Amino acid sequence: MPGTELFGEEERKEIMDVLDTGVLFRFNHDAARKGHWKARDLEQEVARFTGAKHALAVSSGSTAVSTMLAACGVGYGDEVIVPPFTYIATVEAVLLAGALPVFAEIDDTLCMSAEAIRKVISPKTKAVLLVHMCGAAADLAGILAVCEEHDVQLIEDSAQALGATYKGKPLGRWGRMGSYSYDFFKITTAGEGGVVITDDQQLWDTAQQFADHGHDHIGDNRGMEQHPILGTNFRISELHAAVGVAQTRKLPHMLERQRAHKAVIQERLSQIEGLAFRRQCDDAGDSATFFHLLLPNEAAARAVVKGLGEQGIGVAYWYDNMFHYIKQWDHLKQLSAPYRMVAHELGLPQDLRTMTFPQSDAVMSRLISFNIRVTWTEAELDAFLTKMEGVVRKVMEGVTV
Repeated sequence: MPGTELFGEEERKEIMDVLDTGVLFRFNHDAARKGHWKARDLEQEVARFTGAKHALAVSSGSTAVSTMLAACGVGYGDEVIVPPFTYIATVEAVLLAGALPVFAEIDDTLCMSAEAIRKVISPKTKAVLLVHMCGAAADLAGILAVCEEHDVQLIEDSAQALGATYKGKPLGRWGRMGSYSYDFFKITTAGEGGVVITDDQQLWDTAQQFADHGHDHIGDNRGMEQHPILGTNFRISELHAAVGVAQTRKLPHMLERQRAHKAVIQERLSQIEGLAFRRQCDDAGDSATFFHLLLPNEAAARAVVKGLGEQGIGVAYWYDNMFHYIKQWDHLKQLSAPYRMVAHELGLPQDLRTMTFPQSDAVMSRLISFNIRVTWTEAELDAFLTKMEGVVRKVMEGVTV
C-alpha cells in the first residue's frame, strides 16, 4: 500500500519529537511535551485535507466506526444496513454496539446499491453504514435519496477511501459522520489508528467524550474533568499519531502518482477484448489505490489468479478471502463470540446460515484486484503490465461466451 512504500525521514522526525519528550499520552503533561501535540496535529491535518469542521483521532479504523455508531445513537436492537463485502470490522462494530446488522447486496461498484438498501430498509433501521470499498465512491446520489426518503441517517465507513471524492467532495463528508483507517494496509498508515470526521459539533462532542471514558476535556486537571456520558478507551497514542501526521502530509503526492499509474493501466488493459472493470460512480474521484478486473466468469478469474501467481504477481481474489467477504464468515453466521451479545437475545433480522447473495456472488466470483504502487518507475510498471496482459489474454482466448 502507498503509505508503507513511503516511510522516510518525515516519519522519523515526528516520532523523535515524541520520544525526545517521553510523553506518549495524547492529553495533558503540557510542559514536558515541549509543544508537541501529535494527535491534535493529525486531527488538524485530516480536517484541513477533507474540509471537515471536526476530526477526532482514535486507536484504529475499527474503533472509529464504533465511535461513530455511539455518537449517532446506534444501540440496543437497532438495525444497521451493511454490505457483505467489507472488512469484518464494520459488522463487528455494529454487533458490539448492541445493534443488529442487515445485509444489502453490492453491485459492480463493489459497494451497496441504492436498490439493495431499499429492499432491506425497515422501520427498525437506524442507520445505513456505507463502506466505500477499495478506495472509490459508492452511488452516493442514489443512496442518499433512499436515506432521505426513509429518514435514516447515513454513516460512512471510508476506512480505505481517504483522499477519494464524489463530485469533488471528500468521501466521509456526505453522511452525518465519516471515518478513515490508518492501519498497516491503508493508503496512509500509522501502523494502527483511525480518524472520525463530522461537521456536527454535538456529534463531535459526544464522540470525543465516548472515545475517552466520558471525559469532557474541559479544564487543565484531567482527574477532575466532568464525565457527561459513559465511554471507553479508544485513544490514539502520540507515537501512532506522529506517524499519521507525516503520512497525511504525503497524501497529495500519493494520489497524484496512483492516479497517473491507474491511467496507464486502464489504457493498456482496456485493449483486451471482453475484459470488464469496476464501475466507477466518479472516476476522477477514485483514490486509485486498487485496480479491479472483472473476468467473464469464476473459472476465468481463478485461471488468471493462478497464472499471475506463476508469474510472481500476487493479486486479491476477494471471493475466497477469509475476512472481507461474507461467504467465509461462518463465525458470524453462527454468532460465535466469547460472551453473550444482544444479537443472541434478539436474533439477527436475516438468517445468515441460509441466506444467499446471488448479486454479490456474481460480482465477487469474477473480481480480481491489485494494488497500484506509488513508487513504480515507468519501466517497472511496463514490465508488470506486460506479464499481466500475457496471462489475461491467454485466459480470455479460452473463454467460451
